[in-house]
Formats: sequence, C-alpha cells, structure tokens
Amino acid sequence: MRLEAAARMDLFRKLWKARKLIVVVFIPLSLLPLPLIHPTSEACCAYVLMVTAVYWVSEAVPLGAAALVPAFLYPLFGVLKSSEVAAEYCKDTTLLLMGVICLAASIEKWNLHKRIALRMVMIAGAKPGMLVLGFMCCTVFLSMWLSNTSTTAMVMPIAEAVLQQLICTGLADSHDDSDTVEPPEEDSAASGKEETLEKNQLELLYRNDNSECTKEFCTLTEGHAGEVNGFGLNPISNQQFVRHANGHLPQVAIEIPNVKRVKARRDSQYPTKRDHMICKCLSLSITYAATIGGLITITGTSTNLIFAEQFNTRYPDAKVINFGTWFIFSFPIALIMLVLTWLWLHFLFLGCNFRETCSLSKKRKTRREMLSEKRIHEEYSKLGPISYPEVVTGVFFILMTLLWFTREPGFVPGWTSLFEKKGYRTDATVSVLLGFLLFLIPARRPFSSSSSSSSSSYSGDSSESDPLAPMITWKDFQRLMPWEIVILVGGGYALAAGCKVSGLSVWIGRQLEPMSGLPPWAVTLLACLLVSAVTEFASNPATLTVFLPILSALSETLQINPLHTLIPSTMCVSFGVMLPVGNPPNAIVFSYGHVQISDMVKAGFGVNLIGVAVVMLAITTWGTPLFSLTEFPAWAMSRNVTGSL
Repeated sequence: MRLEAAARMDLFRKLWKARKLIVVVFIPLSLLPLPLIHPTSEACCAYVLMVTAVYWVSEAVPLGAAALVPAFLYPLFGVLKSSEVAAEYCKDTTLLLMGVICLAASIEKWNLHKRIALRMVMIAGAKPGMLVLGFMCCTVFLSMWLSNTSTTAMVMPIAEAVLQQLICTGLADSHDDSDTVEPPEEDSAASGKEETLEKNQLELLYRNDNSECTKEFCTLTEGHAGEVNGFGLNPISNQQFVRHANGHLPQVAIEIPNVKRVKARRDSQYPTKRDHMICKCLSLSITYAATIGGLITITGTSTNLIFAEQFNTRYPDAKVINFGTWFIFSFPIALIMLVLTWLWLHFLFLGCNFRETCSLSKKRKTRREMLSEKRIHEEYSKLGPISYPEVVTGVFFILMTLLWFTREPGFVPGWTSLFEKKGYRTDATVSVLLGFLLFLIPARRPFSSSSSSSSSSYSGDSSESDPLAPMITWKDFQRLMPWEIVILVGGGYALAAGCKVSGLSVWIGRQLEPMSGLPPWAVTLLACLLVSAVTEFASNPATLTVFLPILSALSETLQINPLHTLIPSTMCVSFGVMLPVGNPPNAIVFSYGHVQISDMVKAGFGVNLIGVAVVMLAITTWGTPLFSLTEFPAWAMSRNVTGSL
C-alpha cells in the first residue's frame, strides 16, 4: 500500500510539474470539435478566442506568446487574412506608448522622480498619518506618467529607509530612555559613510541580529545579479519584465522573495505593535496609490490603452475618447479614492485618533519622528541642486501634458484647428515628437564648460565623455519599453477584429437579450463586480481583452451607450489588489515582509469596494453629461446596424 501511495504521489508531482504543458496541448485538442462540427466563422472565431483566453488566464505560456495565437489561427481557420491580422498588432496607441516611455526614461535617468517623491514627503512631515498621505500623493502623481510597477519599485526603497529609521530608533528607545532628539553616535558615523556611496545605488538592507538593530547599505551595479533591499527585487536597470504584466506599461523584473529572509522579518521584534501597524499601513498605501494613479491618464496602464484602441476601432465615428476627456472623468475618481483609501487604511491600521497621527505641530513630534524627518532631509540633500537635465525633463513633461489637453479640449477649438486637414493628428503625434527630441537635445547646458550640471544626478559614462550626449539613448529607451505589452495589446486588437468580422460579437449580444429588462446602472454594476473578481486571479490586460467585445455587444443589444459599461469595467479591472499575485506592485510590497496575505486581503477588499462605489458614482453623475450617456448614440447605432447586416 505504501509503495502504491508513493507511486501515486510521484505521478501527481510529475503531472503538477508538467501542468502548463498539459494545458497547452489539452485545451486546443478538447475544443477542436467546435470548429469541426460547426465550420462557421463564428465557431472558428470562438475557438481561437477560448484558446487564447485560457492561455492568458492560466499563464501556461507567456502573455506575449499567447497573444500571437490569433496571428496564426485566424488565417488557418479562414477568419482573417494574415495581412489583416498583422495590421492589428501595431496601432496608434503603440506610438503613443513609445513617446511616453521616452519621457519616462528621461525621468528615471536623471532622478527627477526621486526628487519629487522626497520633496512631497518632506512637505507632509513624519507624523504617521501625514507620512502615509504624503507617500500616497507622490506615488499617485508619479504613477500617472510612469508604470505602476516602476513607480512602486522606486518609492518603496525610500519608504523602507524611513520605516527602518522608525524601527531602529524604537529599538534604541527600548534600551535607552533618553529624551534627547539627537541621533546616536553610531547613526552619525553611519550617515558619514553613506555620503560616499552613489546616490542612485543606495538601498537599505535591514537585518535583525540578536535583537540589535543594525543598518547596512549595499550598492548594486548594472552587472550585479544580487538583490535590492535584500528582498529579491531586481533593479529597474535589468532588461527583464514581469511575466504577469498586469495592466501596466513598462514592467520591471520581480523575483520571488527569499522565504527565510521574509520569515525573519516577520518574526523580528518591532518596537511596538503600533510600529508594525505603521509599517503595514505605509507599505500597502504605496501599492494602492500606484493603482489609483494609473487610472488618471489614458497612458497610465495598458488596460486604459487597450480600451481606447479597441473602442476607437469598433466605433470609428465616436470622437469622444482622448486624453482630455479621460482626465476630466478620472481625476475626480482618483482624488476621491485617494482620500477614502487613506481613511480606510488609517482606520484599519492606525485607528481613529487623527489628531495624534496627523498633527503638523512641532511640539507633538516624538524623537523617532524627528529622526525620520532627518533621514528624509539627508536623502534629499544627497541629490544636490536641481540639474539642467532635470529642468529639461520637467519642461518636456509639462509641455506634453499641455499639448495633450489643448489638442481637442471640446469647449474651445484646439491647436489642431490651425491645420487645414482634420483628423490627422492624435495624442501619439505629440508624444512621439517630444520623445524624438529627447534623443537630440544634449544633456549638458549649452556653452557650459563644467560637466557637473549633467553628471550630478547620473553617473553615466557617455555624458562625461561626449559633451553632446543626448538626454536619453536608445539603450535607456529599450530598457523600459515593454514589448511584451505591445504584443499583448496587439493580440487583443486582433481578437476584437476577428469577433467583428466573423459576427461572433453579434451572436453573443443576441444570447444576452434576456438582460434587457435591467436598468443601465444595474448592468454596469454587474459588469464591474464581475471583472473586479476575475482580475484578482487573471492578468488585467487579459481580463479586459476578453470582456470588452462581450460588453460592447451587450450594450448594443440593450440599446445602452457602450461607454456606460466599458469605461467602468476598464477602471475596475485595475482593482486586483487583494492578493500578491493580483498585480506586480502587490508582489513588490509583499516581498518587503511587513505585510501578510491576510493583511492584503482585508485591506484590499475595502479598497475594491471603495473603487467600485466611486466608479459607479462617477458614471452616474459627472460622467453622464460628459459622455452623453442618457441616449444611445448614432455612432453605436450605425455599428449595430452594420453588424446585424
């Protein structure tokens, strides 16, 4: 019996190891009778859609590779020509993304993001409540323009340094009850050594050895394969991307954290339970703020781009979705979510004593809070005065935003009205133009003999040897460009095109006619709850790509403005915040070891409810006049009639 049980267990282990291969082979074969028994265009398209969706949800193959399935199955089954499928993989949003990545590369290269983050935290102060709010505000702002994953990976080391200062000071207080606010000599000596390290390579490594708090700082060069912060995070400079790619633009590599190290962190003695709660609150606030910031701009996450391109492709006559209209709709949502999420985390981890945790009075500051502020000021002073490349990057950042807003604002003629031919210029035109100029503009101030202006924030060899070295190089761009996301988005466009040509979307809409008795807000609420539940276990882009054609067909069948269901669903698909696997920012925060899965589930459930409620509030209030949601538009009606024919 024991031998049989052991043989069975060994067989199960082998099957478990080969589970991805089994899915890759079994799913296409098991679904193959569908196009063979019903050799229609709808059945063939449904077969390709189901195979691709299972590959995406199960992650049996990389997301980018799974997105290539329509490229060869559509021509094989006669749904679309190979040239037609290939045209779907590069759209206007691809160029828009490339221009944004150029700006993001310049922001990261010259440390503008770190200066913004530290400055905002300095303004907020070191009181726990205000500290959390300060970190959330700077994370939201950065995540509007950078990827959610990159923003979290940038801000977390800064937050970790502040948290470790809090922990170390608390442990010192437990051995020494001195009331002085001066840091101990060991800290002063350590800070003297810190100044000799590179500004961009300084990361904090915490180790609890024999109940003593010691701080060590380690540097990591580009060729080093070690860990950042001691928790298995690769630096952004590595030319790898997250396999999950859950709805974010440029992705950074994430490795599974060292289990022993995380366990040691969790078992370590925090000075008090309250200090542990502060660590949990600040860590979770950063990943939630990154998600909220990604909602604000059309380029904030790849899910926003997927929606914009699929909507414009399906409804070419609808000129309603652009950078300006999306920002006007989503900015109040992000603002309300930011405040409510901060209040929820404060209530959950810090209690309701806002007077104690949010007071800006210097008389109420404790010794640890003053030392935490000192640490933040030290990190900011290491950046030195603002450099010329930072100024240029900031100017480009503001210029790109202004040109996006003023292209077609709607209430007044935009700058595109200066040209005779209309409809030729999009947001991608602006981003590509400014991104191209970053490859030309020198990183050194003109007519300046000193090299300090360009090398104070970046220790690149090219800027020191070549006086005409540009703001960014092709390597800088290539390091951040998420080609997997580009192919993934293209695969979504290809699936949508196949559903349109084959008539599958019309067939799906007819099957959903029994829901015609529901009011529009109920249909939207059901769609939001469904996608927010599915996205906890599946990647954000894959979830949205599967649901968009279905929801579009449903809206056309029920004579509801498609924007009434598509925009809320696009936003709710980003609310996969309850599990570490929900999205890469969650995994980064979890790897630092301050929070457990139970903490993420408890806090994330509240954030999920807040998000769905705020999105529903927005779509039924200011979203209604902004997008004319009370009527079934002509552009959707013509699409519905054409599809029916």
